[in-house]
Amino acid sequence: MGKTDLYDAIARTGKALAHGKRLEIIELLAQGEHPVQELAQAVELKLSTASAHLQVLRQTGLVTARAEGTRIFYRLTGDDVAALMTVLCRVADTHQAEAAAARRSHLDHDDIRLVGRQELLASVAQGTALVLDVRPAREYEAGHLPGAVSIPLEELAERLDEIPEGTEVVAYCRGRYCVLSHEAVRLLRAHGRNAALLEEGVLEWRSDGITLTP
Repeated sequence: MGKTDLYDAIARTGKALAHGKRLEIIELLAQGEHPVQELAQAVELKLSTASAHLQVLRQTGLVTARAEGTRIFYRLTGDDVAALMTVLCRVADTHQAEAAAARRSHLDHDDIRLVGRQELLASVAQGTALVLDVRPAREYEAGHLPGAVSIPLEELAERLDEIPEGTEVVAYCRGRYCVLSHEAVRLLRAHGRNAALLEEGVLEWRSDGITLTP
């Protein structure tokens, strides 16, 4: 085998990423292990179509699977897969005008305060901010940011009394492009709460190899 074979083999990994739905699946699997049925529902695909996408990712070593009875569970093969996804998104956003425009259209947060990782950690240490995880409870239980409180977005309106008034709430979700935290911040602000948006989500924390709290 020569150099061409080597680069062709590497290119197959790139080809495996060359579909938007497969990228959505990787972001979901960065949250933790999921059964194929849940993945299909989350990315709005038929079960057979989702399974076909997962096979492409599995054949290139990006995901792995295990059987439990009649159910098949998938997970990322490592945090480096999350890192690859993060770099791909950042490069596309930086160098492709269409990607940047789509991101702005999907996530309009011009009027929302963004909080970086270091500011968040300092606020948590000082006890001046409440970190709010608005992902589904199962994803929170699989791993979450240190000190985070779980209130899934669909429950937030009914559980506002659990959030102390006068404390800044910093919301986060699956990743930088996840809309759940944006909706949470808008809901909190609509109810007079001081809320900000964490610039990153679980995908980016995992991509840096940071251990999440189980």
